[in-house]
Amino acid sequence: MQFLKSTTNKYLFIVSVLGVIAFIAIYDFAFHSSSEWLITIALVGAILLLNHHPIVLPPKGNSLSMDSSICLACLFLFGLNLTLAVLLIYSILFALTQRKIVWWKHIFNFSIYVLMITSTYYIFILTGGTINGIQVNNIVPYLISFSIYFVLNVFFIGYYFILAAAESFENVVRELIKEAISPYMSTLMLSLVLAILMSYERFFGLFLFVCIAFLLSLAFKQHFHLFKEISEKANKDFLTGLNNHGYFKEILEKEVTVAKENDQPLCVVLLDIDDFKKYNDLYGHIQGDHLLQEFGQLIKAVSEVENYPVARYGGEEFSIIMPNTTPQRAISFMNELRKKTNDTFFEGVESLPYGCLSFSAGIAECEKETYNISELLNKADQAMYAAKGQGKNLVQIYNQYSEYSVQRSLSLEKELEEAEQQLRIFLSKDVYTYRHSKRVYQYAVNFSRMVSLSDYERKTLILGALIHDIGKIEVPRDILQKKGKLEPHEWEIMKKHVTWGKEIVSVNKKLEDLIPLVELHHERFDGNGYPYGLKEKSIPKLARILCIIDSFDAMTTERPYQKTKTFNEAFEELRACSGKQFDPQFIEPFIAMIKQMDEG
Repeated sequence: MQFLKSTTNKYLFIVSVLGVIAFIAIYDFAFHSSSEWLITIALVGAILLLNHHPIVLPPKGNSLSMDSSICLACLFLFGLNLTLAVLLIYSILFALTQRKIVWWKHIFNFSIYVLMITSTYYIFILTGGTINGIQVNNIVPYLISFSIYFVLNVFFIGYYFILAAAESFENVVRELIKEAISPYMSTLMLSLVLAILMSYERFFGLFLFVCIAFLLSLAFKQHFHLFKEISEKANKDFLTGLNNHGYFKEILEKEVTVAKENDQPLCVVLLDIDDFKKYNDLYGHIQGDHLLQEFGQLIKAVSEVENYPVARYGGEEFSIIMPNTTPQRAISFMNELRKKTNDTFFEGVESLPYGCLSFSAGIAECEKETYNISELLNKADQAMYAAKGQGKNLVQIYNQYSEYSVQRSLSLEKELEEAEQQLRIFLSKDVYTYRHSKRVYQYAVNFSRMVSLSDYERKTLILGALIHDIGKIEVPRDILQKKGKLEPHEWEIMKKHVTWGKEIVSVNKKLEDLIPLVELHHERFDGNGYPYGLKEKSIPKLARILCIIDSFDAMTTERPYQKTKTFNEAFEELRACSGKQFDPQFIEPFIAMIKQMDEG
């Protein structure tokens, strides 16, 4: 009984046994009439033919098979017994012609069809449906029975994937419904079309349906191949044949989402061929293009072994996505690739400084707090330039405490004056927001010295604190300056200031690191904040800190519609909301800082 040790195999065994028992219990083995055998054979032949020519649907190539359509049409016209006979004969013939598929899959497939068809039939009868022809007054029973058929299919297949892939029930069901609902609705509607055709002329109706389905299959297959060809061209770099910059970002978005949802490691690499300009100057751009092609094929061949997507990022820069890979494994892989590149002969590279082809690469790890792929790529880019700065032919993992990161953070100070100028707009529109921002900025300056932050994080927090409410420029003056409590619709407008702030800051490339603070400082630790309802470490650390500072100043500042709290009352509120609105790890250090300032 080794087979039954895994949960997945137990599930397959139970469903298979239930299906076989249900078939034996329900099926009437009495000899069918010659006309019944004739229609059974015709329906089995139609299923086999159309399964050999499925309708292929873009963009992913999902196929629309006709077995469910034909079985359901048979069920509505001839009842359960003849439908089970069609299913049995078809399953045996299919198993004999598809011997590469393991035997238990055939039994499992047969069993879930038995359970779905049987359940659909009894639900159809219980809801008032009548067999023998398609009738308008059966519309409700048809819809209910179709729904049961679809739900059972999603359940049986979905539960298998949950056990086999160890994915969450919610993710599997959401993906299955998204992928299957359109094809299934088409399949179920086509069963009515077939039933209507056969109710007028059985064999000719079936023949007509098969012809239409076959022609649709050919047309959709041509359409899919054309779609695939155009997609390939749109997603591939013309010179190297690798994924292009745009498609690389698409893949990275998906991989980051998967990594965060399943708490899996993910690394991204940016690499740049060393001294490529010199190579181009020596041998010309045509020879340079050949080098890019050859190098592209080399990294593609090595990366394919690990199933890592590779792309030409731009110019002589390439990128690799490493799903389910730790930084330690990533740097090991990249150093092996670097050594292989050094040892591979490329025409003319002996004239380069190292006497061989080399590259510098930067690795960045996706963390729970990673705001978006731009942040991830920026980190990889910083690490890559750090490798360049240390003499090239190196691989570096991003380190927020590295010299390059510190130098980059120092440039933020140059933007303080510019941010201050933007903030002065509030002097004419809302003095409170201007003064609030200045106080939050000062708290951030002091608090950044008390918590463990890199120089880069400290400067980002300070500048982000100064302009965190910049989006309120877009909020109408009458809402900003309203004396009483905001109405629900006014509050919805006010909440949009984080989105408007993000849009304002996004215009300035130098301030893009501040976007998470501007957009996410109203997210709550328990997931009840806005705009996205992020929770815990899904909220970037600096945004969690800013939330505490911003809330404390709001509590302790006089407002027309809110009673001002004393510092001690605000401390009680912070502690009461620790773990709910605020990250607990920063509450006591912040309170200690305020007390220290107050005593001073």
